[in-house]
Amino acid sequence: MGLHQKITELKKQKNAVILAHYYQVPEIQEVADYVGDSLGLSQKAAETDAEMIVFAGVHFMAETAKILNPDKKVLLPDLMAGCSLADSCPPDAFRKLVEAHPKHVVITYVNCSAEVKALSDIICTSSNAEKIVNSVPKDVPIIFAPDKNLGKYILKKTGREMLLWDGSCIVHEAFSMDKLLKLYKEHPGSKIIAHPESEGHILETANYIGSTAGMIDYVKKHPSEKFIVATEAGILHKMQQEVPQAVLIPAPAEEDNTCACSECAFMKMNTLQKLYDCLLNETPQIEVSEEIRKKAILPIERMLELSK
Repeated sequence: MGLHQKITELKKQKNAVILAHYYQVPEIQEVADYVGDSLGLSQKAAETDAEMIVFAGVHFMAETAKILNPDKKVLLPDLMAGCSLADSCPPDAFRKLVEAHPKHVVITYVNCSAEVKALSDIICTSSNAEKIVNSVPKDVPIIFAPDKNLGKYILKKTGREMLLWDGSCIVHEAFSMDKLLKLYKEHPGSKIIAHPESEGHILETANYIGSTAGMIDYVKKHPSEKFIVATEAGILHKMQQEVPQAVLIPAPAEEDNTCACSECAFMKMNTLQKLYDCLLNETPQIEVSEEIRKKAILPIERMLELSK
């Protein structure tokens, strides 16, 4: 019996649900009950009636699921699957900034730790960041953290002045402008689509800027065209499944690696074997203290309410 089948059977036995991010390896996406972006995964985590959640993603995502489901067992295939963006915003340093600006509404991107969420007023994702920022009265100042690139993009979209935390994602800052322009010349007429965590000069070249789910929807609307995709290369699997006739080309990274694209080493730490092992042994488990959970759930619930 193959691992895929073993996982499927174990999942039924244990009343477990597998949630996977678009950036996971294809074999994990294939065995998941739901594949999505941060907003979709948060919504599914809030809705599930399964007794156990196996989160094939990174640590902050599994933490979010635990915050929303304190009585359920939440598992992460590899406990070391972190996030460069979340790591760029240490809770103690962020607390000092928040305390220094008591009149500011604190909006934090979901890619942050439970402790940082607990210091926030509203959480956002790349799908709803513009909507969340616009929900704050215009005379109220805003702290936006931790992603400065997403913050700058939303600042341009909304015209709001925001105090930005100086954080970023190494995956989305790895794209090479020179290589991108060279690739575009090799594929004239192609459309560049980019995630708003990318740097401003990359976003300026894009025909479409949006979340991972938004990028897939955009490709669906233009199914016969050619796309250069500026986000983590794992999205290409689901995108190609959804739009088989589209030509998809990963945007090139500055550093040459196995695929010449930008990949998240943390996302790729999860494997099918680790997924099976964690489901079988029900470890490693994600735990969040009740004190932090009670504070962190409020801004997440505000986001989910505003995203309906």
